[in-house]
Amino acid sequence: MKVLVVGAVAGGATALARLRRLDEDAEIIVFERGGYISYANCGLPYYIGEQIKNRESLFVSDKDTIEAKYGVEIRLNSNVESIDRERRMIEVKNPETGEVYEETYDKLLLSTGSSPFVPNPAWLDQTRVFKLWTIPDTDSIYEFVVSYAPKRAVIVGGGFIGLEMAENLSDRGVEVSLCDMADQVMPPIDKDMAKIVEVRLAEHGVHLHLGNGLKDIENDGTRVVLADGTAIETDLVILSIGVKPNSQLAEAAGLELNARRGIKVDEFMHTSDPNIYAVGDVIGVQDYILGGEVMIPLAGPANKQGRNVAENILGLGQKTCDGTLGTSVAKIFDMTVASTGASEKSLSRAGKVYGKDYHVSLVHPMSHAGYYPGATPMTIKLIFADCGDVLGAQIVGYDGVDKRIDTISTLLHFHGKVDDLTNLELAYAPPYSSAKDPVNFAGYAAENILVGFAHPIKFSEWEADKDKYVLLDVREEIEVLASPVDGAIHIPLTKLRDRFEELDRDKCYVAFCAVGLRGYIAERILRQKGYDAYYLLGGHRTMKTLTADISKIKAHQGADAAKVDTSQEKLAVNSVRAENKTVAIDACGLSCPGPILKVSDAMKALETGDKLDVSASDPGFISDIGSWCQNTGNTLLETSSDGGSYHAVLQRGVSCDASGVCEAPGSSCEESVDTSCTPKEKTMIVFDGDLDKAIASFIIATGAAAMGNKVHMFFTFWGLSVIRKHQPPTVKKNFISGMFANMLPKGSRKLKLSHMNMGGMGAKMIRNVMKSKDIASLEELIRTAIDMGVEMTACQMSMDVMGLTKDELLDGVKIGGVATMLNNSDKSNMNLFI
Repeated sequence: MKVLVVGAVAGGATALARLRRLDEDAEIIVFERGGYISYANCGLPYYIGEQIKNRESLFVSDKDTIEAKYGVEIRLNSNVESIDRERRMIEVKNPETGEVYEETYDKLLLSTGSSPFVPNPAWLDQTRVFKLWTIPDTDSIYEFVVSYAPKRAVIVGGGFIGLEMAENLSDRGVEVSLCDMADQVMPPIDKDMAKIVEVRLAEHGVHLHLGNGLKDIENDGTRVVLADGTAIETDLVILSIGVKPNSQLAEAAGLELNARRGIKVDEFMHTSDPNIYAVGDVIGVQDYILGGEVMIPLAGPANKQGRNVAENILGLGQKTCDGTLGTSVAKIFDMTVASTGASEKSLSRAGKVYGKDYHVSLVHPMSHAGYYPGATPMTIKLIFADCGDVLGAQIVGYDGVDKRIDTISTLLHFHGKVDDLTNLELAYAPPYSSAKDPVNFAGYAAENILVGFAHPIKFSEWEADKDKYVLLDVREEIEVLASPVDGAIHIPLTKLRDRFEELDRDKCYVAFCAVGLRGYIAERILRQKGYDAYYLLGGHRTMKTLTADISKIKAHQGADAAKVDTSQEKLAVNSVRAENKTVAIDACGLSCPGPILKVSDAMKALETGDKLDVSASDPGFISDIGSWCQNTGNTLLETSSDGGSYHAVLQRGVSCDASGVCEAPGSSCEESVDTSCTPKEKTMIVFDGDLDKAIASFIIATGAAAMGNKVHMFFTFWGLSVIRKHQPPTVKKNFISGMFANMLPKGSRKLKLSHMNMGGMGAKMIRNVMKSKDIASLEELIRTAIDMGVEMTACQMSMDVMGLTKDELLDGVKIGGVATMLNNSDKSNMNLFI
């Protein structure tokens, strides 16, 4: 059998390999109009952004390798000009030589793919205007960026390629504007989920012009004019408006096309000609959920179609392609966006009605157990039918999004129901998930809706008929301070049962909290007490996202961190200190309101001018902390984000800088009546290794730290025993060093009293007395000191003399010498030798 394959990037390349594996004797010839075969076109934007450093990494294989491996013939730079179906023959032209020839076939496979849609091809004649689809396109853009170092770029189109290019150009320091005729980015997902992505794009400095399509490109690509007349000056333009199937060859041959000009095929990949098959972007596929023909240009389905069609071409079986879910995932800066199955948009086009034909659950779970470091939130939108069938899902988040969408996609493939989601047994360990996985949570929320235990209302429903409902804010007081909602009645969930008398049974309430769970609990309480109540789907987080004004969002990426003064009033100058401590707290893994509550607790222990350095994984933290500062009279100095981690530096009240100038306008430290810019630092040299003196040292250190002092503790000679590990690791030493080390007490638990030690009985008695009187032990004092930021330094010279190494000391202890101690002493207003 002689098989010709036209196109060899995705589906065609997979098909030729499968054809050879199944039939060693078949004659297989592949025609590719470009100069490359089997390359990673999905990776092209990342090469331009230098995430992929080596150009050769883009090539899955090459002509010589495939020919040698599979025994096929590959003809590059070969345009198939026409198909003669009667004679089973194609006409081929080599554009380099002009040679035209014919080639016969027994079976023909079309894998001609798709091409970027360019409304006006003349735009591409301008030197600064590009499209991105092939290796030559990539090379042109890369060379331009490297050679001309553009400062500004306009991306036309907010789909996968457009957003990936926006990210990669932005990462190269280019100021990016993105425009799209549609009123959202990421066409496969619904508008409410796309808004999360849009907010993140704006936070990374991308200027969005949505619902405002391209009108013209002028001045050799240096000026882009939008539909409303807006003109954007630029150095580079990337057109990524969408794709169209390369079906011209099939159309000229008389093969049947669909309404979008894709080649019509059956479940076996037959075209309307039984000897011609087609796969990939060029064909129409069946919507796996809703039925009907759709165009889904994705590499995954194309490769599976290529594998299946090989058996059918050779007559070895009847492998079917039953449809496509359109499962997709994309990286947008540090965010991951994924979808599978039906969306609300596709359901609406199919005539389905929300609340009647389908329902939606919306949850904001963490990627893994919140108590394990690195947990980040995700938003899961699950769409399901009234009968319980799962129809589709969309997820936006950071870590673990891909595996959750794959889980739901697998369930969709096997026609799973909401009950199946609640009962899925998924792998669990704290670094990877929670005992109840986010997918389970999405199922629980959906199940509650189906059985009538939960009555959600979408933000759009409430917004369309605000007068019908009364908003009931069940968040805690501190959360409301961070982000108040106008017109809402505030009754914390914890007090709701005691304050029913404040509610009117003739009114309809929409309860909401931060992310939805407490709102749902409030709705359950109210309904069981006879009130008409609903809960807001997605809670305040969704409300805040959907009402965000993209044009007013300031970028807070890396070095471009926003610096904002949010103090409400000028504080008294005599309350300001020149040197203030900085306390770092880690709120990562805590979902809203956890980070704000932790900040509030920490701030209570600070004095005016002290700083709080906060890390969190909740995306809403950056905006919430600004509002919280505005409502509490504190100052937000800096915000930034990096890879799903959010960072803020706060200051209690106002502060002086190093020169003595205060944040408050017109004031300075010289104007202070009773407070100078003298630094509040304390230095302690701990020479002795006795238990009682060590306890005194750390009581003084923690007390000073609690009063806002920066405390330095310098341990030397016998004092090194205090900060030695109780079970130090085995370290190879010479005889003298080993002898000294063995004579030293191994950690604070082995220390003796300076007086009345009585062979160790005195030390034990002191510890028992301290325990009976609820006084912190030395070990607890050491941990507290570390937690409070007390700086502990071990003398390097003393360590050498005493035969100790850094590995034998407590974690967090620094190594230094006399210069370090003297430098700290110079900055301190108190020095102690113990």
